[in-house]
Amino acid sequence: MYKVMIVDDEMFVRKGLMNLIDWASLGYEICAEAENGQEALELMALYEPDVVITDIRMPVLDGLNLIRTVTSERGKQPLFMIISGYHDFAYAQQALRYGVQDYVLKPIDEEELAGALRKMESSLSMNQLSRITGAKQLTGPILETLIKGELSDSDAQRLAAAIRAESNSRFVYIAAELHPADPEAHPPVWTAQQMADVLSNSAALGAAGYPIPVHEQAPGLFGILLDMRYADRSADAFLQALHMELELGLKTPVTLYAGTVVSDIGQVKSSYQAANEALAYKYAEDGTKVIFIEKVRGTPLYYFDLDAELYTMLLERLEEGDEEQYLKALNLIFLEFRTKRFSPNAVSGSILRAVIGVINIIREMEGSEKELAHVASLMDWQSRHVRLQSLKQLLAAFLKEADRYIAILRRDRCNGGIDKIKKYIEAHYMENINLKSIAASFYMNPVYLGQLFRKTYGVYFNEFLLGLRIGEAKKLLRQTDLRMYEVAEKVGFQNADYFVTQFEKLEHMTPTDYRNKLRGKL
Repeated sequence: MYKVMIVDDEMFVRKGLMNLIDWASLGYEICAEAENGQEALELMALYEPDVVITDIRMPVLDGLNLIRTVTSERGKQPLFMIISGYHDFAYAQQALRYGVQDYVLKPIDEEELAGALRKMESSLSMNQLSRITGAKQLTGPILETLIKGELSDSDAQRLAAAIRAESNSRFVYIAAELHPADPEAHPPVWTAQQMADVLSNSAALGAAGYPIPVHEQAPGLFGILLDMRYADRSADAFLQALHMELELGLKTPVTLYAGTVVSDIGQVKSSYQAANEALAYKYAEDGTKVIFIEKVRGTPLYYFDLDAELYTMLLERLEEGDEEQYLKALNLIFLEFRTKRFSPNAVSGSILRAVIGVINIIREMEGSEKELAHVASLMDWQSRHVRLQSLKQLLAAFLKEADRYIAILRRDRCNGGIDKIKKYIEAHYMENINLKSIAASFYMNPVYLGQLFRKTYGVYFNEFLLGLRIGEAKKLLRQTDLRMYEVAEKVGFQNADYFVTQFEKLEHMTPTDYRNKLRGKL
């Protein structure tokens, strides 16, 4: 029950009001009565009424000053209803500016008073919720309840009353996606309250003056429930105007996804599902300010991967340091996203594959992707609601940074990495390696590698490799009874006769003579 205080200097008016209607059947009870504003102030501290019904003209403290005092000084404020005669109408209008909910003219009509009390129920519900939760924006939980569906008719009626809507009005759920103005910067943290504040001042909504339900689906993605009774134009023109106001009010790019219009508040769930279905077209319709599910539903979307040739072109041109060509490949990739109408998952998978390809190149060159500042922004671009053009900007910056880093790695390999190459040869001499294969592994020109090796170690690559193999062969000849072809295989010779020839060239004796010479000393 909501508590009501009646304030009037005429006792018969107070008693008449108490007996005029069945207060309990409307969900109200009389908690106190006062004959002037000053007495009312004292009793309000004691009884904490939810509603104060007051006359305008009273001694000591009149109704207008009572309202002004309460609204300016008290924390917990009741709702006010004015009762007045025709001659006090100007005062009643002034009282309305202080937030008075309604006024009733004397003589008081039973149905008029009951209707005014019913109208106050939604505001009372919001005040009650506010006291319980301490929340400023309370329509979010209401909207979340609506989109879960499976509401009884009575529950739907109560929720409609809480947001001052008619349960059988026309409703549409809008998903509002907020895009960062600068894709490379960390986006601001928007709140449902900020969104609600902008909507409450919306000219498209008639500067509202009623609570517009808003909730946060995810950071940067908000749900809005609009009562289409307030749209004074076509849904398209109405939402285009609303879109412009949101961008101006929030100071960031916005895309709206409109669900289906439903004719009952209990059907909001289906409008919510349709709005989120429209989100699947965010890249296929990239650049469209308002995406209506009824306009895009059934149009084709592409759910597969990019052509392998595009990845190859992108990564090979990047390895070669050809900025013009790898950016050309990037443009072709994003052209495919648009022309083939890629789904969000297909875009995400394609971007991930390209980024991983770049990271693998860097790792193969013994670098680390942690050296790239743009990796972090590319790993969470979806949660930041980046649009296609901004995503291409992010990826281009990443590729340019990777290009510079790969050039540094390549230079380091050429200038300071020769010792690593020597150690690699020492570890892999038994394999079928040669100057060309090693140069490819270290992203070097084979001729340049051969010259650098001789300059550094004073010996040709082939001579160094042969020396390693013959040295290991001598060790095996000393320590094992392996046959000659087995020794040859273990030290990297594919042909036993060639092994013998090369051994004799270096040691001036055959492998057999070398072993026999050792045995002769036994």
